[in-house]
Amino acid sequence: MAEQKINTSYDDNSIQTLEWYEHIRRRSGMYIGGLGNGDDSSDGIYVLLKEVIDNSIDEFSMGYGKRIDITVEDRTVTVRDFGRGIPLTRVVDATSKLNTGGKFDDTNFKKSVGMNGVGTKAVNAMSVDFLVESYRDGQRSFGLFTRGHLIDSGIEPSDQKNGTFVRFTPDKELFGEFTYHLDIVEQMIKNYSYLKRGLTLVLNGVPYKSENGLLDLVSEGMRETPLYPLIHLEGEDIEIVITHSDNYGENIASFVNGQNTRDGGTHLAAFREAVAKTLKDYFKKDYQPADIRQGIVGAIAVQIQEPIFESQAKIKLNSTYMWEKQVKNADGTVQRTEDGTAVVDRGPTIRTFINDFVAKNLDNYLRIHTDIVPALEAKIKASKAEREEIAGVQKKTRERNKKANVFNRKLRDCRYHLSDKLSKDKEEFRELTSIFITEGDSASGTITKVRNANTQAVFSLRGKPINCYKESRRAVAENEELNLLISALGVEEDIDDLRYNNIIVATDADDDGMHIRMLVLTFFMKYYPDLIRRGHVYILQTPLFRVRNKKETHYCYSIEEKESAIKKLKAGAEITRFKGLGEISSEEFVDFIGENMRLDPVKLAEEESIGEIMEFYMGVNTSERQKFVQVNLRSEKELEDINI
Repeated sequence: MAEQKINTSYDDNSIQTLEWYEHIRRRSGMYIGGLGNGDDSSDGIYVLLKEVIDNSIDEFSMGYGKRIDITVEDRTVTVRDFGRGIPLTRVVDATSKLNTGGKFDDTNFKKSVGMNGVGTKAVNAMSVDFLVESYRDGQRSFGLFTRGHLIDSGIEPSDQKNGTFVRFTPDKELFGEFTYHLDIVEQMIKNYSYLKRGLTLVLNGVPYKSENGLLDLVSEGMRETPLYPLIHLEGEDIEIVITHSDNYGENIASFVNGQNTRDGGTHLAAFREAVAKTLKDYFKKDYQPADIRQGIVGAIAVQIQEPIFESQAKIKLNSTYMWEKQVKNADGTVQRTEDGTAVVDRGPTIRTFINDFVAKNLDNYLRIHTDIVPALEAKIKASKAEREEIAGVQKKTRERNKKANVFNRKLRDCRYHLSDKLSKDKEEFRELTSIFITEGDSASGTITKVRNANTQAVFSLRGKPINCYKESRRAVAENEELNLLISALGVEEDIDDLRYNNIIVATDADDDGMHIRMLVLTFFMKYYPDLIRRGHVYILQTPLFRVRNKKETHYCYSIEEKESAIKKLKAGAEITRFKGLGEISSEEFVDFIGENMRLDPVKLAEEESIGEIMEFYMGVNTSERQKFVQVNLRSEKELEDINI
């Protein structure tokens, strides 16, 4: 089919030059990721706070200032450090000119988090009020901005100690009605203290300081009982902590230059590989990496020069080397080869550095602390025995399902996996792939009909799956529904083989739907918690009501949205309550799983106990749980009792 031309003018007036702050405000995702309202730790308001604190952390890392004061009052934040202070004549430039900063020259900030001169400018551009003050050698230099516009600036005498002060209030025009949740901010501050021993961070008057670094982070955050005392190893530019619990999956926090890289990256991959290889060599047995890492709990922090992150959010490390720098001549110019390529001096690869450190120090630790070795190997052997048993059971179950041709009835796969043409371009489509887990022919049929068949797959459950919290691993492996789901996801051997980037639980908004949702989430929490921790699992929000008249239609996801729509349409509004996904027509449903799809990410904080969560939701039915469900889960009966 020939491409149709879009009839629009394209002339001199079509070319625009945006001011620096306009570009940041229009393309906020490039700079801080999502916006959000403050309910999630990844929301943009916390990224703004982190960008400011990171600058103060970098000062401490270079040996200047041992205290950072932070206040969060309503929507306004202040950060005061006692470092060197920004050079007085460059305060305005450093906070309002892109690609301007003091971190491009590694002599001033050797192991900084922010290296591209963007972070504080994004805070400035996205704040309705932004004040920066630098105190240096008895003088104060300041710049006052609103939404990136300079309002006032100057230099004057001061009796303040050297350092930098920043005050900002995120702009409601961008973030809407938002709230800083102090528990999220507190966890951020605690992480900084664990990673920067000797630094005191004071949040709203409460000091946070760690004496034992990552050891404090893991021991204070661990809710399950460790199978042996935590192993704590430190070296130049690296610190690690590991132990094991009886849980499934892996729970390893990772950091680079004080930055929490919750999506991991090259350093976490190297660490996982190094631990598996070192323990395999130590025991001189051919243990599988999956058996060694099953139930592992720990953390790794590395310091590298000029880190490269996947995005401005800095949650995944892409760097290959510990450091890379251009070789310079005596006159300061860059040395170049005959073809003009800059000569680069590289340090060791991150993989080699971490492998060498772990191989030497973990091996030495185990040879000295021989008392923990039996418990460690017992855990590995138990994981190995269970894996081998379950593998045999799953194989028989899959063969039985294959003979009955069940798999093809359960999974409607996407063309990404079915078509050679799409599957060849992995990078373009991989992040877009999703699988909807739904229940019943009606709901799965509706989603299958309107989905994007290129990237969206549908898996249909038959009724309620078993309660994994109460069942053995063998019973789960023998269960047809869950066994087929594991195969569809591709995680039989390693979750790194996950076939879809997004796992979306799509159930009806009634009591049965809520129960099915909890059963599916229990399955993931118990056996594949890393899928949740890595941000792959979501809950699909579908509208509860349709409010319309002859001119307008509003789809409402809550009672509050429904009431607002009724007021807007006034008299004559027709109100429909959707009790199940199958009741929504295909023509309507296409929007709910397309660009306007609402997804709630399923979260597991590092300090949360999976066992306690599952016991609360799926264990013995207690009065406390009943009260919680009544308050927090809007059931079908509750909605029907409301006069609509």
